[in-house]
Amino acid sequence: MSAVAAELIDVRKTFGPTVALDRVSLRAYEGEVHAIIGGNGSGKSTLAKVISGVLVPDSGQVSIFGKTATNPSESKALGIANVYQEVLVADECSVLDNLFLGADGLFATAEPREDRYAKAQRILSDLLGFDLDPNAIVGELPLSIKQWITIARGMLTNPRLLILDESSAALDFEATERLFKKMREMKAKGCAIFIVTHRIAELVRIADRATVLRDGVSVGALSKDEITEENILHLIAGPERERAQAATEPVKRLLDRPVLRADDIRVWPDTAPFDFNLYPGEVVGVTGLDGQGQADFVRALAGVQPLESGSIRLVRDNVAEPIVDLRSARDNGISYVSGDRKKEGIFPNLSIFENMCMSIYREYAAGGIFSFLNRTKLDPIFEHETGQLATKMGDPGNLITSLSGGNQQKVLIARSFAERPRVLILNDPARGIDVGAKLDLYRNLREFAGRGNAVVFLSSEIEEFLDLCNRVLVFRGGVVSSTFEPPFDTHVILNATFGRKPDARLPGEEPHNVVRIERWHPHAEDGRPDARPVRLRPDIPRRIAMNQSGFLLMAPDIPQGSVIPGRFAETSKVSPALEWEGIPDGTRSFALAVTDPDLPAEFNFHRSFAHWLVHDIPGDVRRLPEGASMSSAMPSGSQELNSDFVTFGIPGFGRGYGGPWPPDRAHRYVFTLYALKTRTLNIPRDADLTAFAQAVMPVTIDQTSFTATYGPAKTALPAA
Repeated sequence: MSAVAAELIDVRKTFGPTVALDRVSLRAYEGEVHAIIGGNGSGKSTLAKVISGVLVPDSGQVSIFGKTATNPSESKALGIANVYQEVLVADECSVLDNLFLGADGLFATAEPREDRYAKAQRILSDLLGFDLDPNAIVGELPLSIKQWITIARGMLTNPRLLILDESSAALDFEATERLFKKMREMKAKGCAIFIVTHRIAELVRIADRATVLRDGVSVGALSKDEITEENILHLIAGPERERAQAATEPVKRLLDRPVLRADDIRVWPDTAPFDFNLYPGEVVGVTGLDGQGQADFVRALAGVQPLESGSIRLVRDNVAEPIVDLRSARDNGISYVSGDRKKEGIFPNLSIFENMCMSIYREYAAGGIFSFLNRTKLDPIFEHETGQLATKMGDPGNLITSLSGGNQQKVLIARSFAERPRVLILNDPARGIDVGAKLDLYRNLREFAGRGNAVVFLSSEIEEFLDLCNRVLVFRGGVVSSTFEPPFDTHVILNATFGRKPDARLPGEEPHNVVRIERWHPHAEDGRPDARPVRLRPDIPRRIAMNQSGFLLMAPDIPQGSVIPGRFAETSKVSPALEWEGIPDGTRSFALAVTDPDLPAEFNFHRSFAHWLVHDIPGDVRRLPEGASMSSAMPSGSQELNSDFVTFGIPGFGRGYGGPWPPDRAHRYVFTLYALKTRTLNIPRDADLTAFAQAVMPVTIDQTSFTATYGPAKTALPAA
């Protein structure tokens, strides 16, 4: 057994009348990843701050390596490092300065700048998957890179105990895997790591032990073999909620006459029109990869944004009322809940009560023309709707910002239920709320639909549909590409989002049984559509409306996650066709990198292998045709650099595209396009990937990428 790194005994912490932690005990060891799991407002972040010395408990014992930290300075002396979800950087300073913030004394630096520079290069390369110049100004870097800087800052202190509080919340699957790789390296050196996250699938892969909190109380401690989604769900949700969930009947269509009709609609220009009917009793799931039109669809149904063409009507008393804007939607019984509570939901300067009840003030007003609030009628509604969702709060008169993010979201959902709509439109409402809160939401949605109403439920987590929906629509390229009915297979739905065959396998996966699909567009054997490549054209207003950049890169012949066709690999120097959409404002040129992060050990190479590097692609270019590399088809002014086949002295390759050639196993190939704010880059003709990244990153406005695979190779790598 390893030495004890942290031990808490009967820790209690209160904030006024609110009990955040109540007699919580845990023990964590050196060389392990210990997860802290719980619902919104369960005390996870409070517990992390108590461990780190940021908060001092009211009672109980806290021992970190046999000592107690009562402030951040003492915490640092004990070797504790904190990394929070918030991106805490100084934009005006360099990457290097940000990485070592707080590391120096008042009058002297702790180590030479050269040593710091080397350390920064190593950890940034490990976490980012490419080299970044530590002298780059942070304010000029994309948000995703800033997030990595905060994580690297915590790791660079060589901590004995590292706390990651929702630090992976904004990372995609591939980036999370790089973080986990680094965590395993630190764990092997004896570092104890606490990870706080809502993403249960991550915990199953990385955690050695887990402590589960519910309402500030420790309700379970799980060892490695016990950390399963089923066990975590049981502990977080509680037996009462699980019994209530199990006792609820699945939703089903109650009538064959639709409550909402959408005829010949287009949510994007230059796409095929489609129809959509919503029936009483239904909960219809909507999903797709980010930026595929599903958000535009649900916002149009709710009147938040207009259609490109077509009509939406809500059927009331055999009359089809047109839905053209928010006013007509609300007047006809359509209510909308956004997942972006800060931008489109809460009023931060108003109370919890005001945020929940404001939309029904007029309906329950008293005093005639004076319109006084009728608290006698409003109070029971407030208590009922917030209670149905188990909203954890103090005084209803407190500001809504006094609640955790998940409880704020519950208030917004309760507001919509209080409006007594006929149709409820939910735009990723469960983003950032815990499993227990999701169970409460699902139960309420089933009851709502069972009364003859209907729900449209957009979510990026396919698992949310399994026991809730009676239909699932998959969007791709601005249209409904597939429709599914129960029993749902998450693998098949996921393949549909990528435009792949239902039974397509990811590398290393076993074949899956295919469930019945109501409609599926035909695809070729390599997974791409027969009819035409997917067209993605989100304009700037839509990108703002979706709260995302919309900058997208795609290859018509290489769908995301697919295998690279042989004509673009091994001895071939034929570059694949590429297209991009949703160009950020201010873009004056593009740079392109195609890299392999999975080099064989015998290469003994410190960074990714570069297969194609291009810069100075003019800002008005939107595509590269197949075989463009080193030909007249390349846009005028574009500059191609050497691939790493040249670095390794492998004959037959030079400037331009060098197809993937892993000699040992399947590798990932990452295609990345950078939108730059300069027309040209001053890069030497013999520059490698490091020099390319050092020139590109400081002038990057935004970047987009996708990943494909290839290998093992059919022939051995040629000798240098």
